[in-house]
Amino acid sequence: MAPARPYWKGYLKLSLVSCPIALYTGTSSTERVSFRQINKKTGNRLRQQLIDEVTREPVEGEDKGRGYEYAKNAYIPVDDDELDAIAIDSNHTIEIDSFVPREQIDERYLDSPYYIMPNDQVGQEAFAVIREAMRGKGMAALGRVVLAKRERVIMLEPWDKGLMGTTLRYPYEIRDAKEYFDDIPNAKLEPDMLKLAEHILQSKATDFDPSQFADHYEEAVVAMLKKKQAGMPVSREHAAPRPQNVVNLMDALRRSIAQEKAASASPKKGRKRIEGQREMLLPIPGRKGKDAVAKPAERPSAGQKKAG
Repeated sequence: MAPARPYWKGYLKLSLVSCPIALYTGTSSTERVSFRQINKKTGNRLRQQLIDEVTREPVEGEDKGRGYEYAKNAYIPVDDDELDAIAIDSNHTIEIDSFVPREQIDERYLDSPYYIMPNDQVGQEAFAVIREAMRGKGMAALGRVVLAKRERVIMLEPWDKGLMGTTLRYPYEIRDAKEYFDDIPNAKLEPDMLKLAEHILQSKATDFDPSQFADHYEEAVVAMLKKKQAGMPVSREHAAPRPQNVVNLMDALRRSIAQEKAASASPKKGRKRIEGQREMLLPIPGRKGKDAVAKPAERPSAGQKKAG
């Protein structure tokens, strides 16, 4: 079942074929632990206030606007209505301009993922035709869409019963890798050393499984918050950095292989269930009383189902 509010609604167009669609954000950060700014003396939450840089007077929300700085401290005011009135087709339509081999798209250009689905019963057949025409061909569609008042190039590919749309960065947003890598000296590697490294790589080879990802920092923050909530003391000491022993590289590779063999030979323990933020007994926002607590809840699985 799709969320109640799509991020964007419009039309998907391929030549003379078009259909109404809804676009939903494909990622969420609401599961992460988040913090509020508070007054250390009172424990009350802080609110930010906009201040006029010249008059130093507070500015109310209805007086807040936007402007383009064409010279120092000189601005051209721009209203939202003026931006909305800019007449380009991608305001309300994703028109497919071309199809390219998916493998040719540089991964550095990939930005944000979106789920796209038909938004009307009448357009479902046209949506399915566009989706199935791409499925299994290794091709991705490229179009344009206006999101957050900015035109973006968007890549479309079949995903389950719908489409996955991924906004792409513009070339000027990608830094040249040569600026970082050109100064790395060329190293002449010993064949035996490379074989040992390749052996370690092979021993760690597995299938991609995002359900195995663990956010260790998030888990440590949750554990710390639970301790503080229970009135238990928490450490304020910084973890000591791991000692960096200078060893012979060949010897380090051999030790790594021995360590991997020992690890694979030992019986594997069951993976411990990761406790999430929603399982914490913390006050529910908006509920009166300091004793109000949230009920424990299970964190949803992070796995995604990709179309074949």
